[in-house]
Amino acid sequence: MHNLTGLPVSYILKADLRINGGEFEKNLQDDREMTTGRLDTRFSGPDLDPLSKESDYDPQSSAISSAYVSAFNYYVRNQLNYGQGKTFMPFADVFKYWDFKHQQPGAGFAFPGATNVMPDLANAMKQNPNLKVMVNGGYYDLATPYYEGWYEMHHLPIPDKLQANISYHYYPSGHMVYANEQSLKDMHDAVAAFIRSTSNVK
Repeated sequence: MHNLTGLPVSYILKADLRINGGEFEKNLQDDREMTTGRLDTRFSGPDLDPLSKESDYDPQSSAISSAYVSAFNYYVRNQLNYGQGKTFMPFADVFKYWDFKHQQPGAGFAFPGATNVMPDLANAMKQNPNLKVMVNGGYYDLATPYYEGWYEMHHLPIPDKLQANISYHYYPSGHMVYANEQSLKDMHDAVAAFIRSTSNVK
């Protein structure tokens, strides 16, 4: 695990090999008292609390969110003429109100807990064997790690022949693939090609 993650062996053993994302972000550069980015691990920033167990913030969000918020506010107010007198909230504390109950296909009732829609996707692909799925991801994303998506798709409960309906595209970028200009162009081209190849319109 040390060779794969870069975390100190002593920390890995102390954690009994069980390390969550927040702990990884906080401890990867702990010797420098730096926190690693969650949305893009190429970003890092000073620890807010050197004694904390997990990261206290995301350096990537701190570095670039203000640019996106400013651009959005300018665009909606000056181009779309919408939002005058309103406050745009890039982050809202809504999770405490979120209903995480989800009824999977074939289940008699909705289950509370972390939502898993993989059975829904498998059901849709079985009912429509022509359904195509495209997976895009950034190599430096810790929020939705690229290999997690690959792993889950390769373990979908679907016939092996339907695996050919899933295509994968990964970019040297983070969660917000478009934050890297070349990755933005590459993802645009990949999505456009996917739409063209799956369109019924000739």
